[in-house]
Amino acid sequence: MDGIRPKSKEMQARAFKSIPLGVNSNFRYWGIDITPYVDKAKGAYLWDVDGNRYIDYRMAFGPIILGHAYDEVNAKVHEEIDRAVLCAMTNELELELAEMIIDMCPCVEMVRLACSGTEATMHALRVARAYTGREKIIKFEGMYHGFQDYTLFSTYAPVEAYGNINNPIAIPSSSGIPKSLSDLIITLPFNNFEVLDKVLRRSGNEIAAIIAEPCLGNCAAIEPIPGFLEFIREKCTEYGIVFILDEVKTGFRIARGGAQEFYHIKPDMATYAKALGNGFPIAAFGGKKDIMSIIGKGVAQGGTYNNNKSGVAAAVATLKLLKEKPILETIETRGKKLMQGLKDIFEDAGIPVSVHGYPAMLSFAVGTENVTGQRDWQGTEREYYLRLAEYAIDRGVMPDYDPREPWFLCYSHSEEDINLTLNVMADAVKHVKR
Repeated sequence: MDGIRPKSKEMQARAFKSIPLGVNSNFRYWGIDITPYVDKAKGAYLWDVDGNRYIDYRMAFGPIILGHAYDEVNAKVHEEIDRAVLCAMTNELELELAEMIIDMCPCVEMVRLACSGTEATMHALRVARAYTGREKIIKFEGMYHGFQDYTLFSTYAPVEAYGNINNPIAIPSSSGIPKSLSDLIITLPFNNFEVLDKVLRRSGNEIAAIIAEPCLGNCAAIEPIPGFLEFIREKCTEYGIVFILDEVKTGFRIARGGAQEFYHIKPDMATYAKALGNGFPIAAFGGKKDIMSIIGKGVAQGGTYNNNKSGVAAAVATLKLLKEKPILETIETRGKKLMQGLKDIFEDAGIPVSVHGYPAMLSFAVGTENVTGQRDWQGTEREYYLRLAEYAIDRGVMPDYDPREPWFLCYSHSEEDINLTLNVMADAVKHVKR
């Protein structure tokens, strides 16, 4: 990238002295002298410390569903934190939030709160193991369920390390994950009926849970092929396995009831975070009453900050707005225009492209017209995608610098923003060498 960011470079040099990589999450690090540092954000825009304004399609990795610093959400948070930020007691606002989540999410009959998606999936897995009396978990290649050790396998590694598709190898995504945990995780290719069925016929009675995002939320939002989520549901019922649908990215974003509503699927448990609070720290996990009710009966779950007033208040305000205003409908209209526009740009240039995901959470893979899993996606033209992203960022349109991360839309993105984005991307395809 050739954007002028002297203050970002200066801040990065300063940050390196006190913070590993100069950031507080590895995915905020883009590289030496190209990592931007933010000053402020409002609506659909953010400004870096050098004063450059961007149309933001990162949306904080998905939480911002309304817009940055959304006035109605901030007002509710201010109102509540003046009364107290944190107490070692339950307050009525938590009850209101729990009731709203249960009302909106088809599978949720009882719910507990947490602070992050990582915590939500970690707690859900413990409950599933306790409920079934089993320990093994199935997850799918390329799916990300937070940074807890239990599922951080086969998420980022090159597919060459994954082994044969009929007998995949669980690859830890970080040093420091105990080797013994690999005995408790089975990683499988997404959208492959045959391999999942084979593994369940062999080991189904040992599996506590199948945890799955509805799509490959950390690999370009690749959607499930027709019938695959239903197949998981069917097999979980057959083998007495808890089906955990990880809706941390899709929940309250692709539909008011998330992927459960969108796909008409009813898992046993579901996890939420991100769009639940429009950027404030809040998460939840819930499910069937007979599963959730074992919590507190020999099953431990807690967290000092689970009922933090800022997160709970933000979630109540966000869900209220989602229920009362045409927020998701507006995002859908603009997201569809962006998806179709991107497809037209590449097709007009004679470049094969696969545009996938949802209007509120989309991506594209260059050099192919169809991808169904991480193994397919690894063969796409990722370096070209990256150069296109660099061109766009330098011209004020900011997708994530990682081609695995989807583009996210919010209610504050305007028609003008979409038009400008498509103009920039059309120029990018014309000027960036493939």
